[in-house]
Amino acid sequence: MSADARRDRLRELLVGRSLDGAFVTELVNVRYLTGFTGSNGAVLVPVEGDAVLLTDGRYQDQAAAEAPDVELAVTRELLAVGAGRTSGRWAVETHALSVDDHAVLTGAADGTELVSLERAVEALRVVKDDPELDALRRACAVSVQAWEELVAGPVVGRTERQLARQLESRMLDLGAEAIAFETILAAGENSAIPHHHPTDRVVQRGDLLKTDFGARVDGYHADCTRTAVVGPPADWQREIHAAVQASQAAGVDALVAGTPVADTWHAAVDVLDASGWRESFTTGLGHGVGLVIHEDPFLGPSHPGTLDRRTAVTMEPGIYLPGRGGVRIEDTVIVTEGRPEVLTTMTRDLLEIG
Repeated sequence: MSADARRDRLRELLVGRSLDGAFVTELVNVRYLTGFTGSNGAVLVPVEGDAVLLTDGRYQDQAAAEAPDVELAVTRELLAVGAGRTSGRWAVETHALSVDDHAVLTGAADGTELVSLERAVEALRVVKDDPELDALRRACAVSVQAWEELVAGPVVGRTERQLARQLESRMLDLGAEAIAFETILAAGENSAIPHHHPTDRVVQRGDLLKTDFGARVDGYHADCTRTAVVGPPADWQREIHAAVQASQAAGVDALVAGTPVADTWHAAVDVLDASGWRESFTTGLGHGVGLVIHEDPFLGPSHPGTLDRRTAVTMEPGIYLPGRGGVRIEDTVIVTEGRPEVLTTMTRDLLEIG
């Protein structure tokens, strides 16, 4: 789907709300609607007429190349100039504006009624088009290959920080434009910390090694976690890994279009409950992923909606035992009308590494 087609989808929503246009200032949404990737920009999307991309002189050439199908306005005063081009009833991204910025908009939009856009662009981004799904597939493929190469090599005697940097470097070498987020690589007792920052702790035999990581390709983020064991696993390590693996499999199987989001949470967590490990699951179960690493929908027991086809989400149950170790298994998954498409295809079995 082209950026123009995405803007047309937004226009349909605006017409349904009796609005004359939208002034979009959240940079991720500006990129989604225009293709512009600079750090300063906004876009006017009128119901009638052409869209206008506003940015400053630093990005004039970049904006013209990345968003050739919209009018370009070069200015340092994005909010004031943008608001000065509106008339009638316009929506603005109140969730992304500071109080001061909203005051500038209100003062500059003389004779224009401003209302909240209410995360309409974020709602459009939930269902991915073909270019988005292709970027996600490529980001996940890079991530899978990098991790498989990491655990095929020696890990004993190396530090968490060394292994994390090696994994990140490998993703960049394989074609990632950046890492999707700061890598979580945690050994032994540190694997019980859900969002552990890699340290100089040396990996030893008997450790669980939890790695939560991802590559970014064309702006789209992969997100996956695997937990391996260094050397032969102890019985307790086998037990909690098996419980998480069963929970994660049940959760993934529930990621079918039309399924209530709350049901996906119950599908995974009920398995942990039956295995006796429910109280050791202390994190979120999963979330949407795309131009932002954490985006709608967020998988939880009180989410009111249902899953849409072509939505990309993670499924990531875990068990965390403070002072001992923890296991998390996470995949990036595309929701379909049948069996979900799992993009992070490395083994989910308990892998023994050295």
